[in-house]
Amino acid sequence: MIRIVIADDHTIVRHGVREILHAEPDLKMVGEAQNGQAVFDIVAHEPVDVIVLDISMPGRNGLDTLKELKRLYPQIAVIVLSMHPKDQYAVRVIKAGAAGYVTKESAPEELVAAIRKAHRGEKYIDPEIAEVLANYIEHGGPGELHNRLSDREYEVMLKIASGKGLTEIAAEMNLSVKTISTYRTRIVEKTNLTTNSEMTRYALDRGLI
Repeated sequence: MIRIVIADDHTIVRHGVREILHAEPDLKMVGEAQNGQAVFDIVAHEPVDVIVLDISMPGRNGLDTLKELKRLYPQIAVIVLSMHPKDQYAVRVIKAGAAGYVTKESAPEELVAAIRKAHRGEKYIDPEIAEVLANYIEHGGPGELHNRLSDREYEVMLKIASGKGLTEIAAEMNLSVKTISTYRTRIVEKTNLTTNSEMTRYALDRGLI
């Protein structure tokens, strides 16, 4: 029996994953979490094999949670389940230690296959992610401006590039406007993309949004 925790701040997503797992005799949900801290509360008291983790959660986001999980509980496999396209975050989550990356638009069978493969200690890399990883290795190393950014800075840049204001971003990330402004300053310093429109054009040209 594979013991699974689903971490997502949307009740309907957790319900959907619960129904998917309920239909599989070898998969058992042992906990649900609305944020990163709740994940740690569960794994501290419950044996867990695989965590299905959303990347966009209030407070400590999915990437931060993933890194801390791999540091404290390296034996637990983590599958990232995200609304974001694979070319936005797949490389970063695989580098951070995730066993796979599945979008919320994927078929239920893909999530089930990813969980089983992760439990075997393998990486779930579908052809689309394999292509993204290959492109990163060939073209997207440190020379790409966005690869100079930390995970938080990258997340803020994508939100700015999508047309969101600093106040809206701060609310979504459960951070202060001042903190988001600091991230924006760092983004400008590291990329020389000085205006929001430049960030938008950069992100569009590279298929990041």
